[in-house]
Amino acid sequence: MKGGGKFRKVLITGGAGFIGSNLAQRLLAEPETQVRIFDNLSRQGVAHNLTWLQTIAGHNRLEIMEGDVRDADAVKKAVRNVSDIYHLAAQVAVTTSVTDPYTDFQVNALGTFNVLEAARQSGRKPFMLFTSTNKVYGSLDSVGVVVDGMRYRAEDSTFRGVNESEKLDFHSPYGCSKGTADQYVRDYGRIYDLPTVVFRMSCIAGPRQFGNEDQGWVAHFLYHVLSGKPITIYGNGFQVRDILHVHDLVNAMIAVRENIELTHSEIYNLGGGMQRAISIIEMLHAIETETGKSLQLRYSAVRPGDQPLYISDTSKLEHDTGWQASRSLTQTLEAIHAFWRDNRDNITAQYERPLPTAEILEEEVA
Repeated sequence: MKGGGKFRKVLITGGAGFIGSNLAQRLLAEPETQVRIFDNLSRQGVAHNLTWLQTIAGHNRLEIMEGDVRDADAVKKAVRNVSDIYHLAAQVAVTTSVTDPYTDFQVNALGTFNVLEAARQSGRKPFMLFTSTNKVYGSLDSVGVVVDGMRYRAEDSTFRGVNESEKLDFHSPYGCSKGTADQYVRDYGRIYDLPTVVFRMSCIAGPRQFGNEDQGWVAHFLYHVLSGKPITIYGNGFQVRDILHVHDLVNAMIAVRENIELTHSEIYNLGGGMQRAISIIEMLHAIETETGKSLQLRYSAVRPGDQPLYISDTSKLEHDTGWQASRSLTQTLEAIHAFWRDNRDNITAQYERPLPTAEILEEEVA
């Protein structure tokens, strides 16, 4: 990796999760990179992910530290001697933030502040990437929509996705906590000259995603269809999101690090873009085709504050780094399905949860 130097030491907070384990795999493929995972090991699937990481090439350069980002002293120890920080640890569910806003704030806002302060006080000026969310844009009332078949589309025919100039409009405790962290990361980059980057992410999907009712919705629906379980749709299912394969996300993470001269203190919207945008009901029918199993659907009232349409405009990231998404929606579904086939017993053992709801769920950031 350009600018990394020999024997680079990289910290991934939340590194035992879906995105973190995929990123760790990629970094461990670099012979001169050491990876330190800092994780509280509280989520489903993390033990399975760590076992897998310890069997792949380069695992001898993997260090695992159990700890919580709310613990400032533990964070300082985790940040010690690192050159790069990928801050993925988070509380990721709007529903949880509404029922427990204190914990949501502690993890997302205070936890990120702890990582930033540890980075600043280290004196090493480590590169830091923070994974934020499209929820900082609120309900996106500025994007008018009309029904087109089984999806919403923008009324404006020139619409090419939401770009970084969209006004912030925090609309839930989750939006507030992630938005607070988002702005702190950018400002620490400008005020303290830390090489920080913020990704405001749409929906990320792919292998190693266990998925549950609050996050990882594509995997969650796929696994429930495979298991013959019913799914409840909130609203008409025409809500649209752009889906990005996790390996394309990892490529974007590498790209902003390699182009830090341009990406320093910048914010980027990241998702699959117009070519990988799909409605809830369209995705469910794609899952039906992929699995060969019939859908069992129920309908309920739409939830307040849901964005009817969110598609990322990734042109700024593409311009600054040359990055482009390369994997199709079909490839993403196939990758999740393959992960199910290889890990079915493990997924099923950890998957006895309430029925999934076909609302727009959160991106997975840990």
